[in-house]
Amino acid sequence: MSRHPSYGKSSKATKKRNVLKRFERVDVLKKLGRWKDGENSRVTNLPKTPVQPA
Repeated sequence: MSRHPSYGKSSKATKKRNVLKRFERVDVLKKLGRWKDGENSRVTNLPKTPVQPA
């Protein structure tokens, strides 16, 4: 009996994403020096950030 193709291979789990989650964007902004913990309390309308290479 063969496996269904939708199960895929384990290498698909490490596929590079091109969209960051909010906490990842905040981390990138902190590294760039554009985020200050006390000053920026909102997590909506975050500025665009470059995607970090995997």
